[in-house]
Amino acid sequence: MTQTGPMTAAVPAAGTPQQGAPPPARRRRRAGLDRISLMVVFLGVPFAFYVLMVLYPFTQATYYSLTAWTGFSPEQPFVGLGNYARLAGDPTFLSALGNSLTLLLVVPLVTLTASFALAVLITFGGRSAGGVRGLRGSGFYRVVSFFPYVVPAIVIGIIWSQVYNPANGLLNGTLTAVGLDRFTDFPWLGDVDTAMAATVVVIIWSFVGFYMVLFVAAIQSIDTELFEAARLDGAGRFRSAVHVALPGIAGSVRTAYVYMGILALDAFVYMQALNPSGGPEGSTLVVTQEIYSTAFSQGQFGVACAMGVVLAAVTLAFVGAVFAVARLLGVRGGARA
Repeated sequence: MTQTGPMTAAVPAAGTPQQGAPPPARRRRRAGLDRISLMVVFLGVPFAFYVLMVLYPFTQATYYSLTAWTGFSPEQPFVGLGNYARLAGDPTFLSALGNSLTLLLVVPLVTLTASFALAVLITFGGRSAGGVRGLRGSGFYRVVSFFPYVVPAIVIGIIWSQVYNPANGLLNGTLTAVGLDRFTDFPWLGDVDTAMAATVVVIIWSFVGFYMVLFVAAIQSIDTELFEAARLDGAGRFRSAVHVALPGIAGSVRTAYVYMGILALDAFVYMQALNPSGGPEGSTLVVTQEIYSTAFSQGQFGVACAMGVVLAAVTLAFVGAVFAVARLLGVRGGARA
């Protein structure tokens, strides 16, 4: 009987690739290709789209602003900064720019202040006894307040133009019904003193609900223990809102302020629906309306492009100022540092 020695398994030496596994060089090559593919798909394609749809049109508009192009002819006579010099001495454009800046100052401030106040009431404006709670039926308030945001802007403008109708509008009818006879046939959109204020009310009404919902979600992400601690320290609702809620949602407020400012500088649809001609004595005329009129009614696309470049510069300056102030106040991410 023959005795055989013990069976031994072959063990691969250290550093030798196992059978069926790709070599390290191939794995590194595959990882590099995956990284490149990811960058091309998620960075390259969006960046190319941004260049094609944003940077290129803006560059083209900047070039047209240096010409006397009419928009419908192949000739584009170069005039340099002549269009900008013309705008500097154009009282109509300067008045429209002033109205746009008025909207920029008023609309974001009033809209976001009202939205924050409503969000505070809904999140922790309820009974002071027990835990932190909002008003009863807060879900109903959210739905009702958010409704105007889902209505198209042009429809909102048409609705409010009927509300402001001097002859049979809802506003004048309500005011005269309670004994305010001086508002009989009062032209809210046809009076120099009230046209801009009436328009601002419409824009604010359209966006208060949306930003209220945004602030409600941001406030609810704050640890409730902070509100309870503030209450134990004797802080009321106002102090809790200013010293706890507002710093906690500072990032959301910054973002909302930027978006509302950009919308206020545009506001074309609301202004065109309520006062297509720019209001009495141009009291509601804004830059975007003047751009539209100059380009398509007067056929001066070069001048209109110059107006657009000025508006873009104002917008960029506004956004930069908001972020600079936020940085000075210590706003980092979603909350104040």
